[in-house]
Amino acid sequence: MKYAEDIIIRPYITEKSNLMAAEGKYTFIVHPNANKTEIKKAVEKLFNVKVLKVNTVNYKGKNKRLGVHEGKRPDWKKAIVKIDTDPKPETYLTKEGKLVTSNKKYKNSIEEFGAIQ
Repeated sequence: MKYAEDIIIRPYITEKSNLMAAEGKYTFIVHPNANKTEIKKAVEKLFNVKVLKVNTVNYKGKNKRLGVHEGKRPDWKKAIVKIDTDPKPETYLTKEGKLVTSNKKYKNSIEEFGAIQ
């Protein structure tokens, strides 16, 4: 996978996911072949947030029928992403031993979560 837009397909909006969003946990439907590292990088790039943890669940597609026609729904993957709701500036030491603070501005929530459908 190259692009973040290919990894994150859409948000998964249910009552439970809306309640978890208040805790900083957001749920997305992601590409079935994406791993946790790729999901983390994609969410950080798309939404400019600091991701702390990623949990994934694989779902098998259900068998469905309409009259005499039988078919199968596709398999899909759900990712629950926990973001840092209180981001602090990152500090690190340079080679010379100076303490440097990076002024990256992370958001503390994903406002677009409920708007995208």
